[in-house]
Amino acid sequence: MKQPFQIPTSEKIEDLIGEDLYYVWTSLCQLIEQKYEMEQLWNNGGKAWTYEYKYRKGGKTLCTLYAKEHTFGFMIILGKDERDKFEKQRELFSKEVQMKYDETTTFHDGKWIMFELKNTCLFSDMERLLQIKRKPNCVITNNG
Repeated sequence: MKQPFQIPTSEKIEDLIGEDLYYVWTSLCQLIEQKYEMEQLWNNGGKAWTYEYKYRKGGKTLCTLYAKEHTFGFMIILGKDERDKFEKQRELFSKEVQMKYDETTTFHDGKWIMFELKNTCLFSDMERLLQIKRKPNCVITNNG
């Protein structure tokens, strides 16, 4: 009999992907959660990944984080209108993100772009991709 899915603890994720990547994972989660009010859904990661952590609102997925041994992925799906927006802003993105975009197959429902993040260097690009997908609904200001 199959075990029911267990939401992993923070420690379990850190053990799985490693301390350095766990820092990147939690930093990315903070970046998303500061700007977007979303449901967060855990699931098993299918054949390729151990865990899936999805940010959704109203049945629409903003992005998904994936975890497996010593690796974590950030996936964003850009539909037709979102691909048009990306193309208009293309030069604002790093060469790495432009290459990943170009290499990704376009399906009938969009480009399923997967980034295997190793550090926080691409966070400004990830933030820009998220803004193409959906306008932030939480704006944190530092009025001190």
